[in-house]
Amino acid sequence: MKIVIIGYSASGKSTLASYLGKHYKIPCLHLDKLRFLPNWQERPDEDMRNQLQTFLENDSWVIEGNYSSFCYQERLEEADQIILMTFSRWTCLLRAIKRYITYRGKVRDSMAEGCTEKLDWAFIRWILKDGRSQKAQIRYQTISQTYTDKVTILHNQRELDEFRNKVKG
Repeated sequence: MKIVIIGYSASGKSTLASYLGKHYKIPCLHLDKLRFLPNWQERPDEDMRNQLQTFLENDSWVIEGNYSSFCYQERLEEADQIILMTFSRWTCLLRAIKRYITYRGKVRDSMAEGCTEKLDWAFIRWILKDGRSQKAQIRYQTISQTYTDKVTILHNQRELDEFRNKVKG
């Protein structure tokens, strides 16, 4: 089983990926762990791409994160299931604030070592505006239309809860 989770920042991609990885007993990769080095320094593109390509060689996996410049098409093609999380901007902002309160000064399991939780104006702007560019919206719409047989779109917490309940069986 291969699962890709993409969508807006702070929509719950990492939490869902960890849950599905544990539930199905398959490796889980949070792309933020690959992208960043300590203190939020970006890993060189080639290094990230190589590590991601190595991970893709596993028979089963869950990969969460967008990073459309890194094996994006390959991830989508190989996936048995694509989960697209399109929660509202205000819900994502609230989740980011709650996450910051919970993990302030700490490193989340889904984040690279040495990258303590932060919430700054640039990230708030990303959640509310920049991360929802027309380009991103078109990308998600194209994915939904191209992979109709394997895309699940989760718009809100109720749909996420229903999805998790279905997975539980």
